[in-house]
Amino acid sequence: MMTNAPSFTPAAGRFVSTAIYDRGVALLTREHVWRNMLLDLLAPAANEKIIDVGCGTGSLAILLKQRQPAATIIGLDPDPEALAIAMEKARQAGVEIEWHQGFAHDAASFGPVDKAVSSLVFHQVPLAGKRTGLAAMFTSVGEGGAVYIADYASPSGWAMRQAFRFIQLIDGRADTQPNADGFLEAELAKLAGRPVPAAFALDTPTGTISIFAATKSASNIKGL
Repeated sequence: MMTNAPSFTPAAGRFVSTAIYDRGVALLTREHVWRNMLLDLLAPAANEKIIDVGCGTGSLAILLKQRQPAATIIGLDPDPEALAIAMEKARQAGVEIEWHQGFAHDAASFGPVDKAVSSLVFHQVPLAGKRTGLAAMFTSVGEGGAVYIADYASPSGWAMRQAFRFIQLIDGRADTQPNADGFLEAELAKLAGRPVPAAFALDTPTGTISIFAATKSASNIKGL
């Protein structure tokens, strides 16, 4: 699927090649810790349909499929270069994933899904896109399903706020500052109709990465 949206921030930022994104994430975010926690929280089950919004180079989508081969995994991303890397990684891993080119606001067109997840994406997205993307993820999920977000959010303290400046340097302050100011917590609470505290928070060399999980209920559906 292709949208008419004009631009996006590449996975590794505007000044670094997408080809080295995986190495950077592993080195700078303690990826093995938060990624495994996210997988445990997602707990993919047989016959579930899960969409990975902003799947980038496909690391999470592939891990989901490896953990539960009987699940249907959809990877959605606007970057053709990242998708090409994801497809090759999936081929090498011997897993089949549905890859689609598109933006977060396109997620609703793939519903209903059981779970929608996004990792290290929304801090790179302009404020309007954060709102429409998160809303589309909630729309994509059927009643009783859940939305999972792993991303930079409110820093745990002064040191993590300073560490996050590196991310702001490569991804731009305008898009990243709302995350540091608590946007994710506030917007998820608005969409879920109740507070959504972080299920897990991890201090990393580049800032605090938090994981949020919000279940969609009948009251959520009425509000969307």
